[in-house]
Amino acid sequence: MDADEQDICNYLKQWPKQFISGREIAKRAGGKHRAKDEPTWATSPLLRMVEKQIIEADRGGHFRLIQQKKKLPPKKWVSPQIKKLLEESGKKFEGVIDVDTPDDSPS
Repeated sequence: MDADEQDICNYLKQWPKQFISGREIAKRAGGKHRAKDEPTWATSPLLRMVEKQIIEADRGGHFRLIQQKKKLPPKKWVSPQIKKLLEESGKKFEGVIDVDTPDDSPS
């Protein structure tokens, strides 16, 4: 990734879910003096980044970073004994209790 692409990437990190126009990216990522001297400097780096699938574009010519999907850690049993007892009971407890959600009861 060259310096222009890095500047664009750093700017788009500030707005992770929002599409931003190429003109606005050229103004903000490269500075107002560069945008004044070369108003279309960001066009080729933006197209290269779309080809590399670093950013995505909508139909209106606006761009944003591609969102990375977070991997959820595997669910673990509290103890092997509880797992064994529940499996032996023959009942299915999937989706009944979600351990990852915080408890709303006061401590």
